Amino acid sequence: MSATAHTEQPPAITREVLEQDGLRAYFAQHHPDVEVLDDATLRASRDRMLADAPDGVDPDTGVFVFAYGSLIWNPCVPVAEHRPARLYGYHRDFRLRMTHGRGSPEAPGLMLALTGGGSCRGVALRLPPENLRAELLLIWRREMLTGVYVPRWVAVATPGERVWALAFVANTRSERYIERPDEATAATYLSTGRGALGTCAAYLDKTVQDLRAWGLYDRRLERLHRRVFAHTAPAA
Repeated sequence: MSATAHTEQPPAITREVLEQDGLRAYFAQHHPDVEVLDDATLRASRDRMLADAPDGVDPDTGVFVFAYGSLIWNPCVPVAEHRPARLYGYHRDFRLRMTHGRGSPEAPGLMLALTGGGSCRGVALRLPPENLRAELLLIWRREMLTGVYVPRWVAVATPGERVWALAFVANTRSERYIERPDEATAATYLSTGRGALGTCAAYLDKTVQDLRAWGLYDRRLERLHRRVFAHTAPAA
């Protein structure tokens, strides 16, 4: 492999990259085998979700998005309000096997998804009404590009009221969706998964730390965190 191949880096997931549709360009150049959805399809999906919004959703006051992983600590869009929230009917787990991003064919990793059953504590992010469609498009380019998630309107419990929020749940038809791994297997993948966007261990640590900052403790993630970092300190 050439020195150039060793040093090429993908775009980080930043607002600027999403505005420029840089993730698509990166996949087209470096992972042409990974099927991605074209931008017209993403826009149509966003528009359908807004058109089918439940009663009580008022785009003039903004739209809530339910964050349960990296959207908590790196939303890349303006957030007018944060609320601790619980979603019933879904739980958070490492159910996506990835060979790109934070994984590779040599060191596959796992990524979080919402899958049916139980409940999930996270953060409801209210996007302001200004430029709402454009801001949602950035989220679609981030979450929906490779088809591993599907958007859903879900009712989440926040302090004092229930609100409707957009959530991105596991696409169980995706070839990357897997049955729930046992904790030892999951911990192995999370310990060794590494790709152009970084390591799964760093992703796990950042998610756990941000959940803790909100006073939210996910028992499975906490157990996985202890296994992964039993003998090493989390990266700074």
